[in-house]
Amino acid sequence: MNPERTNMKIKEQLQKTLDASRKLNLVDIDKVNAVLKELAIQARKKTDFILHENRKDLERMDSSDPKYDRLKLTSERIEGIASDIENVASLESPVGKVLKASTRLNGLKIQKVTVPFGVIGIIYEARPNVTFDVFALCLKSGNACVLKGGSDAIDSNRAIVSVIQDVLRKFDLDENTVTLLPAGREETNEMLRAHGYIDLIIPRGSQSLINFVRENATIPVIETGAGICHTYFDKFGDLEKGSEIVFNAKTRRPSVCNALDCLVVHESRKTDLPELTKKLASESVIIYADEEAYKIMKGHYPEQLLFPATTESFGTEFLSLKMAVKTVNCIFDAIDHINLYSSKHSEAIISDDQGRISTFIKLVDASSVYSNASTAFTDGAQFGLGAEIGISTQKLHARGPMALEELTSYKWIIEGTGQVRPK
Repeated sequence: MNPERTNMKIKEQLQKTLDASRKLNLVDIDKVNAVLKELAIQARKKTDFILHENRKDLERMDSSDPKYDRLKLTSERIEGIASDIENVASLESPVGKVLKASTRLNGLKIQKVTVPFGVIGIIYEARPNVTFDVFALCLKSGNACVLKGGSDAIDSNRAIVSVIQDVLRKFDLDENTVTLLPAGREETNEMLRAHGYIDLIIPRGSQSLINFVRENATIPVIETGAGICHTYFDKFGDLEKGSEIVFNAKTRRPSVCNALDCLVVHESRKTDLPELTKKLASESVIIYADEEAYKIMKGHYPEQLLFPATTESFGTEFLSLKMAVKTVNCIFDAIDHINLYSSKHSEAIISDDQGRISTFIKLVDASSVYSNASTAFTDGAQFGLGAEIGISTQKLHARGPMALEELTSYKWIIEGTGQVRPK
């Protein structure tokens, strides 16, 4: 198709979404909640249809690809998605909250009140669950959404959006409240330049995707997704506790952004490495160990799963059953290593010394910092936010799991009785 014609069609669709976003300002919260509850019902009823379309996407992807698990939907996962939608419906609306109020000496009543952004654009890869999550959070916060999924998940995303739009029509709401753009590069470029149509772009996916969006967008961007996560086993760490935390953080779902990528170990505890990593072998986790760790682990960890670390082993988001091990001389070396290689997503310390925990929490620069717990908990639902639209790794506007509150801005409302400002 002619690029100019493609751009015109995209702008026409974006205008429809913008119009739909304005209509949402007049929809009461009870109706919004009813839509979400019905969507949860329909997601369950249409499970077979959604899985049928999802299989088309899966058949085009190599099952060894780290993105395969993210792409894959199951009955259990759809049930979890439906439950998350119901959770969002049960949450308090973030719109219309009075953040600040005062009456000036001249009688002007001034309020700072939360409002929707308007239209939120999401660019994401092989994660069809994001389609449901984004719509639910955007609708609850009064926003329309423009979705730009990757070609890997095109059939899954089309199926899910069709279910959403059926529900919108059932409640006499504009189906353009959610828009799924085609999976082409030109559509991405047009979306990134959509001044006047889209208020905010949120990329979810690989570091390369996030970098591309940040470098090419001419409208505001919130970076989310990439997770290079560390767990530091301290001099005063509990071995039994540490073994369970490391195993969970690495193996629960290795393809997600909160999975463990690098285990950092205090040099006084390096002899505990065989026990600390023992359970990982049961899941065939490949370990890239630095020189000191390799010496200790050799002969204790399966030979076919243990390799010397290289420079590339650190600062890598593996998204698979692989991880690095780094030994350090002190807690400050651990903190320096983490801050050097971290994507500022989720970092953890295992220690029974509260002073060292406090130091770690203060000095590690990340959106979520844990003590004696798995980084696998970095998730909107686990934080009590219902679902999430992404995990922000930056510091302006939002940081960490982003949910309803982070999808609002605010406006000042000033009530007068005829006041004029004197010269």
